[in-house]
Amino acid sequence: MTALAPGAAEVPGAVGGQELRQLMRRWATGAAVVTGGSPAEPVGCTVNALTSVSLDPPLLLISLASSSNTLAGVLRHGSFAVNVLAWRQRWLASRFAAVGDRFAGVDYRLVHGVPVLTGTVAAAVCRVVRTVTVADHVLVLGSPHWSRRAEDAAPVVLLDGEYGTAGPGRA
Repeated sequence: MTALAPGAAEVPGAVGGQELRQLMRRWATGAAVVTGGSPAEPVGCTVNALTSVSLDPPLLLISLASSSNTLAGVLRHGSFAVNVLAWRQRWLASRFAAVGDRFAGVDYRLVHGVPVLTGTVAAAVCRVVRTVTVADHVLVLGSPHWSRRAEDAAPVVLLDGEYGTAGPGRA
């Protein structure tokens, strides 16, 4: 049997959304922007729900809110890009999480018809191969058909609502 910390109490019942949010704030994660849509109407949003699923075949997974304009653009065009933000781009995590014209003043180029942010630590363009609706989100599995990475850029790390960075020689 494991002892509880002093002052802690076991409370039966379900964990609510805000409690889960607070719990997950303690999980260090990278910050990425998923982009998609058309060249005339690019869409994008900040995500931290990004993971590799398989190496054979290569598959990535992103999770987007069912009501997301980004999800609608990704599904309409059948492809998306994952843009892993560099430390110097940490402001883009807030920009792509806010309401408004997220692409205003943001440098990007089209790769296979998908907007890819410039200056990122890494990026991949994926073809949608499957979607799974779970609660209020849609899990999107993508097969990468283009990628690149920068050797000299430090990535953004998010912990407890604060931006940091990680890499060789950093604590």
